[in-house]
Amino acid sequence: MTRIDVTVRGAGIFGLSCAWACLRRGARVRVIDPNGVAAGSSGGLVGALAPHVPGAWNAKKQFQLESLLMAADWWAEIETESGLSAGYGRTGRLQPLADGRAVELARSREGEARTHWGGHADWTVVQRSGPFVPVSPSGMHVLDTLSARIHPRKACLALAGAIGATGGEVVPDGPEQGSVIHATGVAGLEEMSALWGRTAGNGVKGQAALLAFDAGAVPQVFAEGVHIVPHADGTVAVGSTSERDYTDPTTTDDALDAVIARAMAAVPALRGTEVLERWAGVRPRARSRAPILGRWPERPGHFIANGGFKIGFGMAPGVGEVMADLVLEGRDRIPEEFRVSSVWGSTST
Repeated sequence: MTRIDVTVRGAGIFGLSCAWACLRRGARVRVIDPNGVAAGSSGGLVGALAPHVPGAWNAKKQFQLESLLMAADWWAEIETESGLSAGYGRTGRLQPLADGRAVELARSREGEARTHWGGHADWTVVQRSGPFVPVSPSGMHVLDTLSARIHPRKACLALAGAIGATGGEVVPDGPEQGSVIHATGVAGLEEMSALWGRTAGNGVKGQAALLAFDAGAVPQVFAEGVHIVPHADGTVAVGSTSERDYTDPTTTDDALDAVIARAMAAVPALRGTEVLERWAGVRPRARSRAPILGRWPERPGHFIANGGFKIGFGMAPGVGEVMADLVLEGRDRIPEEFRVSSVWGSTST
């Protein structure tokens, strides 16, 4: 490759998604990451692509909705180009309801989902039974049909494979050429904080586990504060913790044991299941709790795509597209609360 139009720093979900979106529009793209694909928080286990509640609608929820609705076709194309599975499936989500008040609140949101989700998905109160249905004190659950699953690690490898198969490159080192997108996670937040003299965000440690249980294509579960996600490869992921204070970012401990115990209490079919893998990593949480997207202030030709804390994989298709719009065409479709100015404190985007 003799000429590069876009250099992306970071081979996590945001960096790879931006690279893919640019590549599909004809740009020549190089992704640089000395640690390899999905070496950071994007190499986790859980993969819950789940929406926020459909009430109190805002631009962030609208962006998330559009991105989740893009996902099926977006990941299908990536799997076709790469020949690799991303583990995507829009299988829905079940959440137990604690009491009558929770049931009443959930029912009030059925209409909000019809209004804001536009008939593309449902949020309904149901009565369910079965081996992978979570224990519910009220006997009732919320079922949403917008949530999907993905295998984070495999998804990133599929993206990298698709980039390579369509003429891009993912390399450990190399020169920056053309426009530069910085998608460097926690390290990027730390760099921005140091340069701007104010906190852009921080790292939040998460711990998760992979269990040897083949649940099939059933809805994922959110119960007792734990995501329980059946994967297409015959495993179930459970997680995760959210730890602001930690000494070792990559070790697991009794906090993960507690997560596993809560998952097994919520879904008794998991009790006694073998734990195949324990994982820990640090995720980039922006000060605004929303992604940070846009031009890097005072660095012409440089751009930022960061802050995908908990929602990065669900937001990835949309993030890739709006960043490609901005970098390649100069069109700015970034929601106001996602802009770099939300953490930089300036009107510059």
